[in-house]
Amino acid sequence: MISVTKFLIGSDNFGDKLRYRQTSKNIVNGTSEGYGPVVAWNMTRSCNLKCIHCYMDSECKKYDGELTHKEAVDFIGDLGAFKVPVLLFSGGEPLMREDFFDLAKEAAKHKIRPTISTNGTLITRKVAQKLKDIGVGYVGISLDGLKETNDKFRGQSGAFDLAVRGIENCVAVGQKVGLRFTINKHNHRELEDIFKLVEELKIDRVCFYHLVYCGRGNEMMKEDISHEESRQALDLIIDKTLDMHSRGLNKEILTVDNHADGIYIYMKLKEIDPKRAEEVYNLMKINGGNRSGIAFANVDSLGNVHPDQFTQNHTLGNVKERQFSEIWKDQSHPILGGLKNRKPLLKGRCSVCKWLEVCNGNFRARAEAVTGDYWESDPACYLTNDEIAIQKELA
Repeated sequence: MISVTKFLIGSDNFGDKLRYRQTSKNIVNGTSEGYGPVVAWNMTRSCNLKCIHCYMDSECKKYDGELTHKEAVDFIGDLGAFKVPVLLFSGGEPLMREDFFDLAKEAAKHKIRPTISTNGTLITRKVAQKLKDIGVGYVGISLDGLKETNDKFRGQSGAFDLAVRGIENCVAVGQKVGLRFTINKHNHRELEDIFKLVEELKIDRVCFYHLVYCGRGNEMMKEDISHEESRQALDLIIDKTLDMHSRGLNKEILTVDNHADGIYIYMKLKEIDPKRAEEVYNLMKINGGNRSGIAFANVDSLGNVHPDQFTQNHTLGNVKERQFSEIWKDQSHPILGGLKNRKPLLKGRCSVCKWLEVCNGNFRARAEAVTGDYWESDPACYLTNDEIAIQKELA
């Protein structure tokens, strides 16, 4: 996750304290000493929509084998003892799980910041108020474009209007809310309109996601934008971030799932503001790039632990059988152990890239989806061979 706002402007938001925290050099179990990873929990696979890029392949039905309420409470208690800073409740659609509010309260009780990733269609004014009363730190609501584009992707007419109403309900009660937008070839031309929507709806935060190929999303490899279009999209995001700041609008803008973005911003800043560029480079060094299996983890609805939500084909253990903290400490699994010291394992462009220290090999799920090799280069890296100073024999 790249904080465009922090890189360009130097603003400070809650997530920045985790992403760019200057800590001791003592790293334990892949995270800073005394802290567990941020955990994204797909608490249910059930969903009231059927999005074509869903990595969970969810449907509107009940799935067997999901964590019981007691198992979920025990799981959250272990996360609290492990000092996990944030628990992201995801799905499917997390609000379809009847005990969501009780479990969000449980997280807050254990001093874990509860956040939620939702399609927003079920957030009435009453639900928004309950989220705020519990102390949910952030509600992320997904949109895939304006009305026509979004409803096509979401598989339901009216999904856009319901999601917008969910955003408005959060804003009305003072619940921090953000928009989540996955960029692809069908919606990247709507980016400017999305920024207009952010202003109109008084949204605090917007995350622009790069497409990750997995689940139903794996069928969308051909739907990803080109490298040149990725650069154009980031240029627009940079321009809009600076424009809003110049007009006194306090918005947090982030890009997600492609660490080439941070390097691209750094290279542009180096030409116009070398001092700011140096500060950005230091932030990238502190963050270290992709942190799947290091400071980020995923647990699916069945209790299986994964390096991230896009790598659910690699299971590290199950919280019904072993505590999450125990699984996360066990580096005998070749994927988990490899991720925590991945640089010697990387191949192709990633292995010789001069930005490896601040990118850490980008997203392994995309590499595996395209090449079949988990340690191969990420095909979504849009930096040129010259920009990464690749060796001539691989050029």
